[in-house]
Amino acid sequence: MALQSGKKLPMFIGHIWSKQKSRWTLLGLRLLAFLAAAAATLVMVLNKQTKTFVVATIGTTPVNLTLTAKFHHTPAFVFFAIANGLVSIHNLVMIMVDLLGSKFDYKGFRFPMIASLDMLNLALVSGGANAAAFMAELGKNGNSHARWDKICDKFGAYCDRGAGALIASFLALALMLLISFLSILNHKLVNSSSHNSHNNIIALPN
Repeated sequence: MALQSGKKLPMFIGHIWSKQKSRWTLLGLRLLAFLAAAAATLVMVLNKQTKTFVVATIGTTPVNLTLTAKFHHTPAFVFFAIANGLVSIHNLVMIMVDLLGSKFDYKGFRFPMIASLDMLNLALVSGGANAAAFMAELGKNGNSHARWDKICDKFGAYCDRGAGALIASFLALALMLLISFLSILNHKLVNSSSHNSHNNIIALPN
């Protein structure tokens, strides 16, 4: 009985264990990211508020004006909804790929492709969340230099729901950052375990 590179065998077993642990950790994080991004998308898309204001008085008769605040009135909020929607779809697809096609590696192409897509979606949700945060700050405080009035004192419920969508989106952003890191680590782990499996030679006993 002969064992070449015997010291590397425990490392190889450790890599396999870490790979499985990393896989389930990624699945859990992807599920949370999917829920956070989907919640941000739905809250923003369904966010609207209608209020009636008295703008003038003719004699004793008030003149009313009814206004409705909707997310699609602001291009940054539209981009926010699209970005978070795409990120939620991405994570849902990645979960399905991992559960249904975990044995198919696309000849080594699958893992770098997933890592690249994760980084792309990280940039996407980051852009959407920051653009919406800028407009939210403007809506809350206005801009005295540009003579832009704030609206959150008039459409409080609309701004509160928008703030909730922003919190969910930044949570999805943090999760995507962690997912991107683990995707790259998982790719290196797979390559390392594959390399070690070819270098370790175990001879069966006679």
